[in-house]
Amino acid sequence: MNAADPVLAPVESDERHDVGGVQVDIARTGAVRIKRMIYPPGYSWDAHMKTLFGREFCMHAHVGFMVRGQINVRFQDGCVEEFKAPKFVSVEPGHSGWVVGDEPAVLIEFDFESDTVQKLGLPQKHTHQKP
Repeated sequence: MNAADPVLAPVESDERHDVGGVQVDIARTGAVRIKRMIYPPGYSWDAHMKTLFGREFCMHAHVGFMVRGQINVRFQDGCVEEFKAPKFVSVEPGHSGWVVGDEPAVLIEFDFESDTVQKLGLPQKHTHQKP
């Protein structure tokens, strides 16, 4: 990571994890987790997470702001959405994703662990409608 770039620089956090090559920095504030997720170039759910989690698709919702790079997401129904920075992100459970291009994708995410869908009033699965 490039320490001169504030988006990628080390940050004080409550937790830091490396999950399937994705750097996850977490700050807990009340019931919400604020996460900086750095997805490296070449990352894909199929190659890096599917076996780790034992699932065809990610069943977690993602809500936040893409500050760098691009991630494309394919839902169980085959629909593909592109999230290229700068962009607000809302991804329902039941998806796979991959980094597009040769730079890391950085997502600032807000979640409530397993209660994210319920607490944020998100659909349980992808629909083709935007609010």
